Amino acid sequence: MSRAKKAVVRCAWASNELSIPYHDQEWGVPVHDDRVLFEFLILEGAQAGLSWNTILQKRTNYRKAFDHFRPERVAKYDRKKIARLLRDPGIVRNRLKIASTVGNAKAFLEVKKEFGSFDRYIWQFVGGKQIVNRLDGIKSLPARTEVSDAMSRDLKKRGFKFVGTTICYAFMQAVGMVNDHAVGCFRYRQVSQ
Repeated sequence: MSRAKKAVVRCAWASNELSIPYHDQEWGVPVHDDRVLFEFLILEGAQAGLSWNTILQKRTNYRKAFDHFRPERVAKYDRKKIARLLRDPGIVRNRLKIASTVGNAKAFLEVKKEFGSFDRYIWQFVGGKQIVNRLDGIKSLPARTEVSDAMSRDLKKRGFKFVGTTICYAFMQAVGMVNDHAVGCFRYRQVSQ
């Protein structure tokens, strides 16, 4: 007798060849690597007005175009480099978003200098510990919280762009500052600290 395979239950938004591995391997996993934190900060800002699937489709191209998200390099981009990026079909060719990436790299390095790491700075907003929510599904996901409001205000004060409260909350979800996997999702318990 063979046992019937038990279906894997995921968050409802994980539904295609890009979003499923992202969901299963990355989303909600606590990140403490400054380069990866910078990558998600930039990608979440690039997503503004677009779908996350669009960004996932372009993610490999983003890594190549932006020197694998090394803020030390991105902060030095000049007009010529920005002009090349505006012609790159592999990324979102929005002048404001590209310029903000360069400005955000500079602000990121300033935060790193002040706090010793961006990780130390950004995780202070949640007291250094993941917030674990108990959500039923995608309809109960918040778009923002008081924590993302505070993060957004402080990032803007420090010169960051494309860091509104909704973007900050999506960033918090992506880097595991908050666990918003649905309670029934197989990853809920796995990513909880």
